Amino acid sequence: MATSEFVRAVELIGSASSLTLACHLLPDGDALGSMLALHHLCRAHGVDSVASWSEPFEVAPHYTFLPGLDLTTKPADFPREPPLMVTFDCGSLERLGDLAAPARWAREHGELVVLDHHASNDLYGSVNVVDTTAAATAVVVRDIARALDWPLDRDTALCLYAGLVTDTGRFQYANTTPAVFALAEELSRFDLPLADITRQLFEQHRFDYVQMVGACLARAELDRELRFVATWVTNFDLDGFGVEVEETEGLIDLIRRTAEADIACVCKETPEGIRVSLRSVSDIDVGSIAARFGGGGHQYAAGFVAPYPVTDVIGDLKAAVRDARHAGELHDEASAAEAPRAE
Repeated sequence: MATSEFVRAVELIGSASSLTLACHLLPDGDALGSMLALHHLCRAHGVDSVASWSEPFEVAPHYTFLPGLDLTTKPADFPREPPLMVTFDCGSLERLGDLAAPARWAREHGELVVLDHHASNDLYGSVNVVDTTAAATAVVVRDIARALDWPLDRDTALCLYAGLVTDTGRFQYANTTPAVFALAEELSRFDLPLADITRQLFEQHRFDYVQMVGACLARAELDRELRFVATWVTNFDLDGFGVEVEETEGLIDLIRRTAEADIACVCKETPEGIRVSLRSVSDIDVGSIAARFGGGGHQYAAGFVAPYPVTDVIGDLKAAVRDARHAGELHDEASAAEAPRAE
């Protein structure tokens, strides 16, 4: 990747004496992994850096093993007027939450570098490195490090691997390419505990969570005609089983296993609204569907937050899926009509 934006980002990061780093609120493995990776690289190369994300300033139990979490800064102590700020895996200023104001200041008075791989990114930085061919933002950070000639260390490699394995779903999503495997091989050479990482990220849950999952799976709804499956997590579930909403990130991966559906949805009641996760195993672009509701993501994984009840959210999503399927059918018919006929 050698676009002018990429070159400019490398110049800014490489010449900086200090950096402020931020990822999106309620960070996932790629957001945390890519941000912490650059945080480690900065510290290893004499660049002062501050790394944070918006309140709630906590991470899901899956990510507590990531090195460098103890080196992060509470959002209340984040610089208000950063001359150079870098964001990770974040498609819009709004997704920065409490840290949107410092980002605006950096964009208007300094530089705001956006590192991302989401096609739905609205290019809110003064420098936007958005590589939609990258499987994860961690890939973009690895490219930055390579361009800077900053060698990796074990902590950096572990963080990058966490981002890569998270956003490829353990190398089972459609974004898993030969380049992904090549990077995984490079990172694994740092003697990473691959089995332990996989178990903590995807398989290890408290028994209380396992019981709550049973209740959520029991209420799942399948629309066979639309090939759409959905379930939801209520505040009653969370309180009754003693589970934090951050622990429920992997629920969507259970729902998406439904053989009769190629679009899966999990809705979660949170203080900011109904948090919706979408997955696709077909040519239906859930990123475009999420964008209709103010969210975003990829063709195969996306999400948004809705300020109205779960039943209404699922109803609106069904309508959106129906529209998407109809548009796809029209496209197929048009393509068939335009295809050359054999004489």
